[in-house]
Amino acid sequence: MSTNEQSSGEIVASVSIDALPIPDDEWTRAALARGMPLAVARRLPHLPESPGVYLWKDADGGVLYVGKAKRLRSRVRSYWAQDHTTSPKTRGLLRKVQDLDTIVVPSEAHSLILESTLIKEYRPRFNIALRDDKSYPYIKVTVHEPFPRVLVTRRLQDDGARYFGPYTDVGAMRRALNVVKRIFTVRSCHYALPREAPERPCLDYFIKRCKAPCVGYQGTGEYRSMIDEVVWFLEGRTGDVVRHVRERMMEASERLDFERAGELRDALRHLEKMEEPTVVLEVEGGDRDVVGYARDGEDACVVILRIRGGKLLAREHRLLEHAEGEDDGAVLGASLAQWYRMAEARAGDLLVPFDFEDRDVLEASLEGTTIRVPQRGPRRALVDLADKNAQHLLEEFKLASLESEERAADPVYELQRELGLPRLPRSLVCFDISHAQGTDVVASAVWFENARPKRSEYRKFKIQIFEGNDDFKSMHEVVTRYFRRRMDEEKPLPDLAVIDGGKGQLGAAREALTALGVTQMGLISLAKKDEEIFLPGRSESVRLPRRSPALRMLQQARDEAHRFAVTFQRQKRAARTITSELLKIPGIGPTKRRALLHVFGSVQGVKEAALEEIARVPGFGESTARKVLLSLGVDLPLPTAGASGEVSAAPPDDPTPPSTDE
Repeated sequence: MSTNEQSSGEIVASVSIDALPIPDDEWTRAALARGMPLAVARRLPHLPESPGVYLWKDADGGVLYVGKAKRLRSRVRSYWAQDHTTSPKTRGLLRKVQDLDTIVVPSEAHSLILESTLIKEYRPRFNIALRDDKSYPYIKVTVHEPFPRVLVTRRLQDDGARYFGPYTDVGAMRRALNVVKRIFTVRSCHYALPREAPERPCLDYFIKRCKAPCVGYQGTGEYRSMIDEVVWFLEGRTGDVVRHVRERMMEASERLDFERAGELRDALRHLEKMEEPTVVLEVEGGDRDVVGYARDGEDACVVILRIRGGKLLAREHRLLEHAEGEDDGAVLGASLAQWYRMAEARAGDLLVPFDFEDRDVLEASLEGTTIRVPQRGPRRALVDLADKNAQHLLEEFKLASLESEERAADPVYELQRELGLPRLPRSLVCFDISHAQGTDVVASAVWFENARPKRSEYRKFKIQIFEGNDDFKSMHEVVTRYFRRRMDEEKPLPDLAVIDGGKGQLGAAREALTALGVTQMGLISLAKKDEEIFLPGRSESVRLPRRSPALRMLQQARDEAHRFAVTFQRQKRAARTITSELLKIPGIGPTKRRALLHVFGSVQGVKEAALEEIARVPGFGESTARKVLLSLGVDLPLPTAGASGEVSAAPPDDPTPPSTDE
């Protein structure tokens, strides 16, 4: 048995499976008959009866489930016990399990912390998980910097900064940021002060949004004092900020610094308005965090009301998935372990609606927070209020999900049903070819996910293998290059490929996919003339009703692919046209070409310009301007003779010194 140290600091037992014998006892034989994998049977006798975390894995090594245990060996054995009544979810898990990893930790509290960390990292499909947990924003105060900044981020890092949130209500976060910007003069630049600094202050200094610490107009002490107030404000300690601002206002007035006193007075007025709460809850004791819970089948919602000094300052919530087959205690405990334990600003009391199995373990990991289950009185009233909030949010979520599914899934399901596609086309890629009379041939590939464009997956191509205009060869090349690269990069393939064109383009795409071994993916083409849909192996086309949502989705993808290809083709043609004619002019180097295009915009603009206008361009004179126009085929009158009988410019055949900017 060897050990490997993980990034979490724990020790993982890594067993060489082939070197371990399979135990020959009655229990093991029965467990193997019930489907226990050989790898698990080999590991099981060597597992310790101590706290730890276990990871069930599939045949490919993917993590299916992460669990904690007070005694690892007993917990793993329980999955294969003869009298173990499993839920449908657990039965589905055990059918996929092929291997096991275990991590030993010092205590049960450590196992809870490590379990929630690994769930966030692996997102196993059989664990209760917070829905879209990574999408919630935080307000970040970079207190580890000499001159801290206030930022919005969606990544929680251990970098010494203070994080406030996450904000499930983005509007509340933006309101908090607007107050910070209006009251406090926090810098908005990204300089690494004082190591990096601009030469002069930016606009924020002149409109009194910043006091320019970047150029030394504000010292570290004063700036730090302001950041302390920002942190107090974000923590909900508005009263402390008001007292501090009032003291500084009086000090500035006594120093006869009336301008500064006026600024502090205005800030004080804004703070005093904010201190008037819309909801005030008078409860016993100090600060509290109150948990509410609601569930409807497989969906669950957990709400936390943050009460500070008797005031309801914030409401945060999480929606949970993979809750089927789990009791309410397990769902609530998993939510608090993954979410509340990570919160930075926790109260001393956490009120929950009911008891749950891991309550003592979770409380030990919270360090200073006591979990209480109130039964009556004002505290129970707070829990009931949180439960009502959770029920309301869960109902809103289910209604919104239903409407969203109806909008997004209808055309997808209809397309599969009408065309008999082998897979539901939740993702599709559409190809189009574009050219200008056989030149500048390009192609595009646009990606749609659940009937919506996903622009990060758009791709454009220059036809490379041959020259000329052949839509069939072009389509074959583009489809080959696109899917070969996705396969080489191990990216997921779409459920459906849509070709802009008729049977010929469809046949070329089919040949390309067959050569690559891609045979299980849906493939169709859409001909624009009558909006006919062609499928491989079918002589007759399919026509969907003009108002069909599925047809509209295909048209949108086809039109988007055409727009993307045409835009690229025009850019390519313009670049070629602009440079080709100017490159033929002897003595006109890159600098002068750029000067001409900057002034006149295009070759046609140069042709239409007067001789005198070109001569006024920096680096040009009348002789060079004449040469440019003659080279572009513009007819010019011969130079006229002056009073002395000499011509005013050198004749066209006189030698001219070559340009030095080549």
